[in-house]
Amino acid sequence: MKTIGFIAAAVLLPWIAVATGPNVAAQQPAPLQFSGLINDYSPSTVTGGPWEMHGQWTLSVNAWSGAADFSADMTMSGYGKNSMGDPDATQGGQGAHTHHIHLTGSVTWNTTGCPTYSPATFGGFQLNGTVSLLTANGSNAKFETSPPSSTLQVCVSGGEGNNSVPFSNITLTWGTGSPAISHFGSQTIHGVVRGWNQQWDTLRRFDLGPQP
Repeated sequence: MKTIGFIAAAVLLPWIAVATGPNVAAQQPAPLQFSGLINDYSPSTVTGGPWEMHGQWTLSVNAWSGAADFSADMTMSGYGKNSMGDPDATQGGQGAHTHHIHLTGSVTWNTTGCPTYSPATFGGFQLNGTVSLLTANGSNAKFETSPPSSTLQVCVSGGEGNNSVPFSNITLTWGTGSPAISHFGSQTIHGVVRGWNQQWDTLRRFDLGPQP
């Protein structure tokens, strides 16, 4: 399995601390900033489903501490029903509403336990924790507790080798027992990485090779 072993902080930060003393904070690089889109469908088994899900997201990562801040805003809409009670694709755009999601924590520099792809992705990292915000049309979602108690796994991975995109895919997966599953479903929600800031020199300090 390809994983990312974070070596920059472990190797370089102690040296910088000795060399620069109180100036360390000023010398730390800007956070890594990722952004992209979410486009997927919920299963028909959730309340009001199936839903179309479309949105955008941002993810900020402090490469030294691993502290991360993830935010997503998305629209969802469904279908009307035919005379048999089944979703009718000719009646799209029913029940349109919005969601805002916020999660903070520390990243893990591997994708152990993350959803898999075909063809496979490589490298990557993940963020896990309890969301601090989960809205429906701006207010705390009715299916969610107050404060929110749903847990979320966010995984980012990509390609390897020449002519590849090292960060291309993102997945969102609600944890077992999360209230959010009643609305979004327990399946993985997929999205794309559109880009990241120009901290590639920092990212290249990661060990992208296989771990022992």
